[in-house]
Amino acid sequence: MNQPFPVRGPEAPAPMFNVPTVILALAAIMIGIEAGRQWLLSADQDFDLLLAFAFWPLRYAGTPLAAELPHGGADVWSFVTYAFLHGGWEHVIFNLAWLVAFGSALARRFDTFSFLAFFVACAVGGAALHLALHADDLRPVVGASAAVSGLTAGALMFIFQRGGPLGGGHRSDPAAYRVPRMTLAELAANRQVRLYFAVWFILNTVFGLWGDALTGGGGIAWEAHVGGFVTGLLAFPLMDPLRRRG
Repeated sequence: MNQPFPVRGPEAPAPMFNVPTVILALAAIMIGIEAGRQWLLSADQDFDLLLAFAFWPLRYAGTPLAAELPHGGADVWSFVTYAFLHGGWEHVIFNLAWLVAFGSALARRFDTFSFLAFFVACAVGGAALHLALHADDLRPVVGASAAVSGLTAGALMFIFQRGGPLGGGHRSDPAAYRVPRMTLAELAANRQVRLYFAVWFILNTVFGLWGDALTGGGGIAWEAHVGGFVTGLLAFPLMDPLRRRG
């Protein structure tokens, strides 16, 4: 059940300057994992960690090489755990910036359990689309980008709505995060949403065409970003605690 927002007195700081606890917790976990990998694990230990928890499309290929990867629980949990691993501090910082920017709005609308379920659904959706398009890829997928793309899609469904935090409402007012969501038709008609989507699409096109050059050959799993974004668009109407229309 969705938990009601607490009533804030005039002395309380504005939410726009506060990061919700669940966002801070996710950020702390991701930072802690990256710090541990960088400073505590040997190269062999770090590779073993990636084998067990990164998302490897090859794991599901059924080839002799795929048999060398860990299976069992890893076949399931890696659809989610890859989102907590990153390719360096720049990757972590970029994803956390988007997590705070768009995830915070969703965290103020959802209860903690629902927010985490939405985050997981978007991570799974991103991995699933990447797997569908790269069934025998030897490279692992890591990073929260797919999940964050889904959070962005969910946030776009209400933040520009009239009275929403970016639609004329006050970011310090909890009611701004509880406005009715837009339909897909309303999203397509909203100029601000179209602008954000265009920027997101252009960035992912650039990543897709020149990802290897931008990352020194590491590649960017832009398909996972798309999968997460589409999952966010489809899942938000189903998981929104303020359902009002189909």
